[in-house]
Amino acid sequence: MAIDPSPRPYPVIDADPHFYRVVRYFRSSDYLTWTGLTALGPAIMYWLEKYQPTNLSANQIRSGLRGAGLVGLVGGFLYTYNISSYRFMGFRENAREVAKDQQEMSARAVRGEPLYGKSILSEEVQKVAAGNSKNSQLLMCK
Repeated sequence: MAIDPSPRPYPVIDADPHFYRVVRYFRSSDYLTWTGLTALGPAIMYWLEKYQPTNLSANQIRSGLRGAGLVGLVGGFLYTYNISSYRFMGFRENAREVAKDQQEMSARAVRGEPLYGKSILSEEVQKVAAGNSKNSQLLMCK
């Protein structure tokens, strides 16, 4: 499936953002979303157990609640990561990220560091890696 190359409604910061950079730029609303989605799994399971009992033991119910919490934790993180990476790619409002990126890149330039860090990979391998990962975040919600 081809990726839509149309212009983005917001400025593009990075078309292929690095994992740690996306996580570093999480907003407080992202953490709230992640927390809410983490709690949603056990809450739904608890509610269903209360109104549609399964007659399981307390240990089995606790184990199920832990499992639902883990699924919520992972799912909430993936959703939050996706939203944050969409801001980097210009699909969502990103004024805060643009300002933070400008400040971060200016500080690196003043210190004389490369803007996106040093790589131990050759140019050819870097091009292959970039080609494989570019727009991969767009495939997460299909």
